[in-house]
Amino acid sequence: MNLKGYGTKAAPHYALELAAGETKTFCFRLFAESEAETVKGGVSFDAIFAQRARETDEFYDAINPPQLTPAERTVVRQGYAGLLWSKQFYHYVLQDWLNGDPHSPTPPASRQQGRNAEWTHMYARDIISMPDKWEYPWFAAWDLAFHMIPFARLDGKFAKDQLSLFLREWYMHPNGQIPAYEFAFGDVNPPVHAWAAWRVYKIADKPGQRDRQFLESVFQKLLINFTWWVNRKDSQGKNLFSGGFLGLDNIGVFDRSKPLPGGGTLQQADGTAWMAFYSATMLSIALELAKDGNKINTAYEDMASKFFEHFVQITDAMNTLGGTGLWNEEDGFYYDQVQTDHQVIPLRTRSLVGLLPLIAVEVLDDNHIKSLPGFYKRFTWFLNNRKDLSRHISYCETMRGARRLLAIPSRDRLERVLRYLLDESEFLAPYGIRALSKFHHEHPFVFNAGGEEHRVDYQPGESTTGLFGGNSNWRGPIWFPVNYLIIEALERYHHFYGDSLKVECPRGSGVWLTLDLVAQEISRRHTTLFLPDAKGRRPSHGGERRFHEDPHWRDLILFHEYFHADTGKGLGATHQTGWTALVVRMIKDLARKRRQTA
Repeated sequence: MNLKGYGTKAAPHYALELAAGETKTFCFRLFAESEAETVKGGVSFDAIFAQRARETDEFYDAINPPQLTPAERTVVRQGYAGLLWSKQFYHYVLQDWLNGDPHSPTPPASRQQGRNAEWTHMYARDIISMPDKWEYPWFAAWDLAFHMIPFARLDGKFAKDQLSLFLREWYMHPNGQIPAYEFAFGDVNPPVHAWAAWRVYKIADKPGQRDRQFLESVFQKLLINFTWWVNRKDSQGKNLFSGGFLGLDNIGVFDRSKPLPGGGTLQQADGTAWMAFYSATMLSIALELAKDGNKINTAYEDMASKFFEHFVQITDAMNTLGGTGLWNEEDGFYYDQVQTDHQVIPLRTRSLVGLLPLIAVEVLDDNHIKSLPGFYKRFTWFLNNRKDLSRHISYCETMRGARRLLAIPSRDRLERVLRYLLDESEFLAPYGIRALSKFHHEHPFVFNAGGEEHRVDYQPGESTTGLFGGNSNWRGPIWFPVNYLIIEALERYHHFYGDSLKVECPRGSGVWLTLDLVAQEISRRHTTLFLPDAKGRRPSHGGERRFHEDPHWRDLILFHEYFHADTGKGLGATHQTGWTALVVRMIKDLARKRRQTA
């Protein structure tokens, strides 16, 4: 009991006796004192619940495509419900935590130099979308960015407000870093905030009604964050970036957040790809803001030029620095590299690290960029005078006479990487894309450094060791966030290459598909995790009989943190509706495409 006589928690206490098999229902209503007279007359709880159920049905009918099957509709409804359930009030005032509560023992002096001590400006007192209110009841910035993609149709204003919140001065560090999560604000997560803002801008509102003020506001703050990345994570100024574990926990040969065993510098294929992805997204936002109807904003033209050149410089370094950059011509794949004083050593593990360069792709409409004279002049000058940067990368190719492609891989390199991606003995699993190639099941990668052996082998389920992330395993399982980015990237490649580029999918099947159909096939595999088969079994339930035999459990769906690469069983946190709710977008997109082809 709060001795001061106020607070936010209360619990009624009822004492009663029940006979065997008897039930008793208590109905309560929370109301303001001003509503007392209205409530005094009694409330029909059954009528109110029936009305709310009708309103809910009407709401979801309005935002969901009519082509959804009943089974798909169940998954979508519960995915959205999980997102709403995962909203939580979060109150963490860093300075108060450092100083301790006024009526409690003084905290040890070590706290002043401990966790998050450099984030004294942090003042969180907000409703925030959590990864999992049971197991992870605190925000995680890169998780939240993915949450907002399905949230954009559910509650567009909330999605925009959440993305804006983490860029405000009481969250973002004065140096420009976005706080990662409660137990270490200073950890480095992948820079996906700009992408999420750009996607929410386009999803939440219809063309002609889009919220340019939101987009302009977040762009200004993201400039600070982008600068922090460039200054802190490109240690040698060569446009090859590090960043640490970057949300992928144990995917590396060793802990990428710590100094390398044996010394040297780690040049990360995923860190560099993330920065190219960030640059391309900021370029697209700047081009959008540069033109508002017939009005041209030259300041944003200049910013578009800046991010175009950033992208090209990073792409060139990724592909050519030191000969072939982070590309391995023999294997046809991108790898992390360890650079010492005497040699450069590729870490030849086939993982999402080497697939991430595919996501750094944007398609520019030629008519749009020609309508921006300042940007187009600089763009043309760059292509004509820096031909050293256009040797074999596809950013300056022209297809269909009206589009230009900015991408890390050339067409040839894209096709070579896709051979691995679409090979069922490598990355392509029955239910999505593996985080680590199945090749490493029989061919583990072993690297000796610092007098120790470091090993990476295929682990399709939960981690077999406590290394780095413990059970947060990225050495095989299926994770929705990065897979969703790969699917989107394939759609953008198709927007440029069209029917001129077809690949065998799955590899060895004899079936050749355009990249939009490849994206649909990968999406379909993800959705089958949650959809019941003829016997009512959902792969994500992992054979748990009550979920398909017990009528009280049959239609209940859990959105796990990640999934067994070979069986589809849900693993990790069991209520990770946040980024796993991306399946809602996949199901709805597939339903719309069925309508288009019907």
